[in-house]
Amino acid sequence: MFCVVNLGCKVNRVESDGFERLLAERGGVPAPEAEADLIVVNTCTVTGEAEKKTRKAVRHALNASAGAQVIVTGCATEIDQETYASLGERVTVVPKAEAAIYLAETFDGAGEASSANSTPAQDKAGADSEDTVLASQSNGVAASPMPSDGRTRIGIKVQDGCDNACTYCIVHVARGRATSRSADEVVAEATALARAGVREIVLTGINLGSYDDEGCDLADLCRRLLEDTADLHEPGEPPCRFRIGSIEPMDVSMDFIGLLADAEGRLCRHLHLPLQSGSSKVLREMARPYDAEEYRQLVDYLRAMVPEIALTTDIIVGFPGETEENFEDTVKLAQHCGFSKIHVFPYSRREGTPAAQRPDQVPPDVKAARAARLRQLSDELAAADRANRAGTTELALVETSTRATTESYHEIALTESCSVGSLVTLAL
Repeated sequence: MFCVVNLGCKVNRVESDGFERLLAERGGVPAPEAEADLIVVNTCTVTGEAEKKTRKAVRHALNASAGAQVIVTGCATEIDQETYASLGERVTVVPKAEAAIYLAETFDGAGEASSANSTPAQDKAGADSEDTVLASQSNGVAASPMPSDGRTRIGIKVQDGCDNACTYCIVHVARGRATSRSADEVVAEATALARAGVREIVLTGINLGSYDDEGCDLADLCRRLLEDTADLHEPGEPPCRFRIGSIEPMDVSMDFIGLLADAEGRLCRHLHLPLQSGSSKVLREMARPYDAEEYRQLVDYLRAMVPEIALTTDIIVGFPGETEENFEDTVKLAQHCGFSKIHVFPYSRREGTPAAQRPDQVPPDVKAARAARLRQLSDELAAADRANRAGTTELALVETSTRATTESYHEIALTESCSVGSLVTLAL
């Protein structure tokens, strides 16, 4: 029996789904940590707080099951392998790029460690090519593609790594340079999922907008996916749709916006567009490759070309040197953009990044107050966006017997019985 513990971003979630699927295909049975013979912890290192949660998760796994083998992989181990290896004798640290290969080669059908293979995969197999690494981390298509926890949308990892170096971030070190998965592989996986009945597929990547497979960019990939899955549905049912996990502002091309406008909702008219700050000064010190006015212009253009669009975002408050005026700039830009959700992150020092070395750290109480204000604004903007959609209809993915998620990423209560995993038209 096995348990996969996931921490961090949507890309990690897709990788963890792949680990679950791989172990299940080999005869393993998912179980709670306390009952598992094998626990895989897929770690996160994006902030100092994430590091603390990661260490806590590994210790919890060791304490939960006295005899379980604990495999620790993911971004945190790429930065500090020794720390995690020292947490216990039952811990095996496996490089992120080798995790799927290691699990496939090292564990038998019961999900238990094989004594014949006890060394990390990198020692046995060496460094893989970028294409092989991406393929091993993607979720392979199984006969039953749904995650074990009942989620109804499936993520496909199409890209990894990042060539940017934001001053608060260490993910580009943990993940390495940007690489893109073969478009043919992505299309093959998506069509298999669509044939199996998956109605919403989420494209994920560390820097998804940088996708480039020999000249095939993200817009080209989406166009292929829409074309090749258009007829893979039952009569009377809508075809599957695609959602973009997250895309950086500078990577939103005119071609992509045109496709978004013309796809009639099969490419969800919802983008998660990280802002991080509404102050051009702070953006410059973060080494973000745009300023506040460029972001504003992009949002205005998106709303002009795709009037139905919903926009969500990430904002960091309390970045070193952020003044009250800088924060007010962020509030004003968020109001102008009309986000339907703001993911608010009080700045957390991450050792090894330039921002962590700055002497002008913002006091914790100031960060907390700014985060609270921005979360309140997020609630207000979400209510306003929902109100603006009142009287319209959207296709919604039925998540449970009582809840569905609209194309614009609003949750809606179900008043009648609908098949879980289906797309249904609902009034907002």
